Amino acid sequence: MGGARLYFGLFFVCGLGLISSVNGESPVPHAGGKDSVVAPVGKDGAPMVLIPAGEFTMGTHDVGTNWHQGNPNESPQHVVAVPAFLVDLYEVTIERYAKFMEAAQHGAPPLWDDEAVTSAGDRPVVGVDWADAEAYCRWAGKRLPTESEWEKAARGTDGRRYPWGDMQPFVDIANYNRGLWVSYQITLVPVTSGVAGMSIRHGLKEGGRSPYGLFHMAGNASEWVQDWYDREYYKGSPKENPKGPAQGEKKVIRGGSWSDSPRNIRVTARFSATPDFRDQSVGFRCAMDAPKP
Repeated sequence: MGGARLYFGLFFVCGLGLISSVNGESPVPHAGGKDSVVAPVGKDGAPMVLIPAGEFTMGTHDVGTNWHQGNPNESPQHVVAVPAFLVDLYEVTIERYAKFMEAAQHGAPPLWDDEAVTSAGDRPVVGVDWADAEAYCRWAGKRLPTESEWEKAARGTDGRRYPWGDMQPFVDIANYNRGLWVSYQITLVPVTSGVAGMSIRHGLKEGGRSPYGLFHMAGNASEWVQDWYDREYYKGSPKENPKGPAQGEKKVIRGGSWSDSPRNIRVTARFSATPDFRDQSVGFRCAMDAPKP
């Protein structure tokens, strides 16, 4: 993977009133049929989605070498419960990251392209290391999602293989298997792509979005999450709100990217890299605890 080889019965108030549109699009419904896109609550102004509290199936028992099977570090399959949380609807964009760099006086990633801010500002920022991602989320008043939060946001509660279900991906569902890096404009796609209508020929009215409406939880940019990595962690993971090992040498990366095969963009696929790793396939999105009702 690019070298390194995520209802309340009452909607809470607390300033999180529903919005009627996001960047001109209709609000995205979650699996329960209620609108779950909330008004931006972070400093970056990014729309977020409410993921309800509750249990979901994490990992897989189906381990093997076929496109639909997992690696040993994705097993055993287990049930996890997480509290309600908010997560960004989209991957953090180049444009939003540029505003963060200016406001926080944060240095640019080594391969940063100033022209991309205007020519491809709606593409996910990539080439950031874990500390960059964590610093952005902290500046915005958020945090990186935990690995368990990320997987619930990506697959919902029905144990699906991909954000859209069990069906193998196609190019109008996810941005994957693109080969060598070409450019932001050609290789990466806007974070708002994948809207309803792109996958009509496959019968997927919501395109490649997750059950909660999140975009690009498979492909486009792979995503840093909060946890330290341990390939054996699932064997002793706590059921309630697991947050990964207390320490480690590598951080977890989820979601697969534009360069990955179908096998590596499954919602259970786990990869890792040292926190200082940078690659043109790795970006992130932010999360935060849901305010108490």
